[in-house]
Amino acid sequence: MTADHNSRVIEEFRANNGKVGGNFEGAPLLLLHSTGARSGEPRITPMMYLLDGGRYLVFASKAGSDSNPAWYHNLLAHPEVQIEVGGDTIAVQAVELRGDERDMYFAEQARRYPGFAGYQQKTDRIIPVIALTPLADSDNPKETAR
Repeated sequence: MTADHNSRVIEEFRANNGKVGGNFEGAPLLLLHSTGARSGEPRITPMMYLLDGGRYLVFASKAGSDSNPAWYHNLLAHPEVQIEVGGDTIAVQAVELRGDERDMYFAEQARRYPGFAGYQQKTDRIIPVIALTPLADSDNPKETAR
């Protein structure tokens, strides 16, 4: 996705309480607020997620590219981030899932959204799955930020 495309999706997401059209229509979507691993600059990235109890699982597919997306490296460097889901902003901790747990959740996402299976087929790398878990000590996980 280009920065311009992301900007349009973010604007539509915020104007419609988390709902957007186009490629994301009907899909669960969140906005990930991260800090650039090298630049230290704030970043916002729209992405699909899979809800697992209270966790939000995201997939570093980069449409099947042979490299991980920048946001994945940002989360490794700065794992405490915020997400916007619907009209809520939630402080979360990012943790990469591994082994059977990773495989199970990736398979479920690919079952629900077959494009993810295609992404995995396009690359030799194992697409990372990241769990975004709300922080228990967050003062107000439902705080709305704009």
